Amino acid sequence: MPLTDPLTHYRCPLCQLMLQSSPSGYQCANRHQFDRAKEGYVNLLPVQQKKSLDPGDSADMIQARRRFLEAGFYQPLSDAVNQLLATALADTATFRQTITLLDIGCGEGYYSHRLQNFLHTGCTQEAETNASDTTTQVSLYGIDISKAAIKAAAKHYKQHQFAVASSYHLPFMAESFDSLLRIYAPSQSDELARVCKAKGWLCTVTPAPQHLFELKQRIYQDVRLHSADITGEAGFCHQQRQQLSWRWQPETTTQLEQLLQMIPLGYRLTPEVRQLLLTDLPAITLDFYLDLYQRQG
Repeated sequence: MPLTDPLTHYRCPLCQLMLQSSPSGYQCANRHQFDRAKEGYVNLLPVQQKKSLDPGDSADMIQARRRFLEAGFYQPLSDAVNQLLATALADTATFRQTITLLDIGCGEGYYSHRLQNFLHTGCTQEAETNASDTTTQVSLYGIDISKAAIKAAAKHYKQHQFAVASSYHLPFMAESFDSLLRIYAPSQSDELARVCKAKGWLCTVTPAPQHLFELKQRIYQDVRLHSADITGEAGFCHQQRQQLSWRWQPETTTQLEQLLQMIPLGYRLTPEVRQLLLTDLPAITLDFYLDLYQRQG
């Protein structure tokens, strides 16, 4: 079977053999079976890779994040990621029939879906401009350790492939992806390099120094800014950094509550500080680094 067949990308998290489609899900040659949920996702997180009974974000956190993101408050970040990867993948799209992408820590799928749509539209327009009979297809996979997140993503975006899985043990065959996207999620460089094709791309999003500064001021006496250092990723060469910053002004307590529910910093707020924030509705600095790396050939 060719590598472009989507069924060949998954590998068994127990024995690392290729997973093939079965009537109810996926199965490897050693007969390890992984059922497909009714929403369409597959759970590839074995119990030995879990650190708790139900790891990752809760259903309440996922719902709050979905409402916040779909309101467009982080759309500038999504747009910047889309443009950065579209530019990086421009050459790849000219000679491959299928571009494969992996969103690591995809959550409820907001960034995944907008990225796939953006790239697909770009490839279609390029084919029309060049009077080409073939359009490059974009195949997107998303993983998250949170079952609630993947369930929500698969239910909402049925055209993508989603799996519950560990970012430290990626359940994919080697050199499966033209590009990887990692927004905040933890990972291991050697695993990223293993699943990325030679000359493929890794786009990471991390907090820049001033991110959520106004919230930190309410929590800590001595506010420590996020590091500006560029993290090395073994197997990749750093190519580009972009800083994206803007001030977000919540208009309602509901909007601010949604932000506080979806960020780890929100759990450090005392009830008194939380109430003051909801009363004041302060403008909040959103500050991100977008780093682009290329897989060494």
